[in-house]
Amino acid sequence: MTTFRAYRIFEEDGKAASRFVDMQLDELDPGEVVIKVAYSSVNFKDALAATGAGKIIRRFPCNGGIDLSGTVEKSSDPRFKSGDAVIATSYDIGVSHDGGYAEYCRVPANWVVPMPAGLDTYSAMVLGTAGFTAGLAVARMEHEGLEPAKGPVIVDGATGGVGSVAVDILAGAGYNVVALTGKAAETDYLKKIGAAEVMLRSELDLAKIRPLGKETWAGAVDNLGGDVLSWIASTMKTGGALASIGLAASHEFKTTVMPFILRGVSLVGIDSVNAAMEVRENVWKRLASDLKPRHLDDMATTVSFDDLASVFGNILEAKAKGRTVVKIGG
Repeated sequence: MTTFRAYRIFEEDGKAASRFVDMQLDELDPGEVVIKVAYSSVNFKDALAATGAGKIIRRFPCNGGIDLSGTVEKSSDPRFKSGDAVIATSYDIGVSHDGGYAEYCRVPANWVVPMPAGLDTYSAMVLGTAGFTAGLAVARMEHEGLEPAKGPVIVDGATGGVGSVAVDILAGAGYNVVALTGKAAETDYLKKIGAAEVMLRSELDLAKIRPLGKETWAGAVDNLGGDVLSWIASTMKTGGALASIGLAASHEFKTTVMPFILRGVSLVGIDSVNAAMEVRENVWKRLASDLKPRHLDDMATTVSFDDLASVFGNILEAKAKGRTVVKIGG
């Protein structure tokens, strides 16, 4: 019987408590595909779950890690065979189904994405859930008519995981990207990964947001919510596309209908958890080809499995930048 390490989240005295444990394959949640995990990553959601800072875990105990890459160890589904490189993100992984913070993971075959040509297990987790979310946002905005000739695209929360990947893939696709950040010290980083211009949130007067401001943005990727999203909505160009991804600042959004009925702005919500498999596979293929970031190494910090718990604080306190990859088996 194979024994392996897992970083498991328990509920103790009404609070989340996380630690390394030894497990066996028959203790994992059911599924048709057993994956030998090579890499996972640390998303904001992972840090909330592992520390209990957010009510993310829906079933205790549960192995953390909402995404993973690796190779198929065994499969009862004919679509996957031993040795296949694969990706698994979203659905219930790391929330109510044992996730990627373990040397092995077992998941339903319908949750597994074949590794597209152009990516490997490491680069797939530099992207991870954050990269998939950014790619999905770009695809949705393009569907709404966004193209480089229509004008600049703003990305807020730009030093985070989703923000960094969005800046890179949009710039690589020919867009004029403006990165909005609260971290002046990361200006050089943002320009290196593709931002044509860096704006500081401290320069915005969010106390005076007009229903309609100056038409500025053809597209926008919002990771913050709150007043920043309200300001962006008011300054969208006619026919612009605004992708709402996160709520790092606030879950509230106070605006008027004016940008939507007088300028035809499209507000698209990005739900990476429930995206259909056809959409999921298409976005991953694009992330491996025409939307593949050019600066994955510049945005990646890799930590060992042993050091996993040490990075949660920086993620929650917005002290990290780019993507944090966890080498599980590598």
